[in-house]
Amino acid sequence: MIKLSKLSDYAIVVLSRLAAGRGEVLTTSVLSEETGIPEPTVSKVLKLLSKQKIVDSVRGANGGYVMQRCPTDITVTELIVALEGPIALTACVGDHDHSDCMIDRLCPLKSGWQKVNAVVQQALDSVALADLLIPVRIGRGR
Repeated sequence: MIKLSKLSDYAIVVLSRLAAGRGEVLTTSVLSEETGIPEPTVSKVLKLLSKQKIVDSVRGANGGYVMQRCPTDITVTELIVALEGPIALTACVGDHDHSDCMIDRLCPLKSGWQKVNAVVQQALDSVALADLLIPVRIGRGR
């Protein structure tokens, strides 16, 4: 089974809130309060997304995080890579170290798995963050 971590689920929730704010800078504490996700987890998600230039970190007294790009311009592939690392269905696909596979040099399946991995990545490239966003009601009780 191919399964993403809960961190990816949390990222969609956090990004949904940021996208609903349309350029509003939000702190990790506000995002935590409004999403119900613990603040350390929100912080971890946002740092990973910031490294991939999906969100921007804003410094200063009014600092926090803001969506850097439009959700229609962010692919699911970018999200997965930011949160989970490179997409690779097997150990021999992608830019990974293959030293844990005893038959890597002789494997007849390697090129087949690379084709499957490429098709999966193309499918994920065709889905935008906007397709995954959940409706968020913005609470103003801050």
